[in-house]
Amino acid sequence: MTDELTADRSTGLRDRLALALDVGDLEAAQVLVRRAGLCFGVVKIGFELFIAGGPAVVAAFTAEDRKVFLDLKLHDIPTTVGRAARVLGALGATYVTLHAQGGVAMLRAGVDGLMTGADQAGLAPPSAIAVTVLTSDDGAPPHILGKRVANALDGGCAGIVCSASDVREAKLLAPRLFAVVPGIRLSGNDTHDHARSSTPDEAVIAGADLLVVGRAVTAAPDRLAAAAAVADAVLAAS
Repeated sequence: MTDELTADRSTGLRDRLALALDVGDLEAAQVLVRRAGLCFGVVKIGFELFIAGGPAVVAAFTAEDRKVFLDLKLHDIPTTVGRAARVLGALGATYVTLHAQGGVAMLRAGVDGLMTGADQAGLAPPSAIAVTVLTSDDGAPPHILGKRVANALDGGCAGIVCSASDVREAKLLAPRLFAVVPGIRLSGNDTHDHARSSTPDEAVIAGADLLVVGRAVTAAPDRLAAAAAVADAVLAAS
């Protein structure tokens, strides 16, 4: 394989892997990225880190040319979500999550808010990603996935978050939607609070476009080795 092809493949891999920075301060998050982030082109900022550090956390990683997956799962009345999304749209994130349970009008308000905020800041708008069913929820009724995928489509979202076990059905219902799969673990790892977790290869084979990896790497005794194992599994299944 030529160096050029190897580089292309590596770039594609990095864009498919998001490292979940589930820590309470920016310095700790930056340490995780330095020690385990070589394979990850995307960083996921959730409630804990965003509440601790605010918008400056997003800026710190976009300044390093990292794509930011801002996972705040906006869920409120449409007006409130639209206003919040307008603020978030100006931060430079690549992806922002909203909860599909909020319904079509709320999702549409969020999408419009993200576009307005980005336009006012002179930035490309983030992709709105609708959360369908949490990977910790193993008791959701079977019809819920389809309803929430439909909400995502009708609300103008670019993608969805779902478990690997839901990707095939979601892609049948909405082939154009970008599929984000969290709860990724290596074979033999503790599943923690992800009742519906999957290995990297299972997620890729199911059709996942972006894999979110957290404690499988960040809590591993050897983070670099764990990150490499995730990357190898994705490449082997691709």
